[in-house]
Amino acid sequence: MDLRLIVIALTPAIAIGLAIYFTDRYDKEPALLLLKLFMLGAFSVLPVIAVERTLMYFNIFSGLGASAYTAFIVAGLTEESFKMTVVLKTAYYKKYFNEKLDGIIYAVFAALGFATIENLMYILGSYSINPYVGISRGIFSVPAHALLAVTMGYYLSLAKFSYNRQIESNYLKKALFIPVFFHGCFDFILMADVPSLLVLFIPYVIYLWIVNLRKLNQYYQDSKERYKASHQSIKRTDS
Repeated sequence: MDLRLIVIALTPAIAIGLAIYFTDRYDKEPALLLLKLFMLGAFSVLPVIAVERTLMYFNIFSGLGASAYTAFIVAGLTEESFKMTVVLKTAYYKKYFNEKLDGIIYAVFAALGFATIENLMYILGSYSINPYVGISRGIFSVPAHALLAVTMGYYLSLAKFSYNRQIESNYLKKALFIPVFFHGCFDFILMADVPSLLVLFIPYVIYLWIVNLRKLNQYYQDSKERYKASHQSIKRTDS
């Protein structure tokens, strides 16, 4: 096994993971919890493959219909469902989930675990055919998983801190189906084999970056204000 391929496959996820980890400056999450999310996200690749292969048997469509089914149902719905399940079962009810930024942190680490294994499989499986697959996936696919996780985490946090069960349920649905839609659009543009759609790919990726960096910054500022407020309260108590 070529060590260079392993490095190419792992570097994007490590870089994004470190960036997200250090974004959480004011109330860092336990490293073991983040590692657990990452590992369970990685292991989720196995059931995802099984479900995706099963769903492909039901692809009765042709042309753009087949591409849409594969993009939105086989890939989008399956992968985002398993990533969200990892967060719900591992971190959603933990005491450490005590601010809105946490939802994004947890979702991104679960997504990066999944993206890392998926990236390894693609790179090791196709390097001899296309040696640039690792570079293209490092630029587009792995960051896309992280960006979709920002959206998921954004709505998971809104659900977590909702005032009643109905509102929580509505946000949990958004935490799943909005990333599914974004994921499906990303894959459909590439799968449809329509030149006019490919023209939209780079603008769409830029759109994902802009929208999700805004979400991340919103919760970062929320974390910062929460930290300042708590320290001011401590100072007033001490004085």
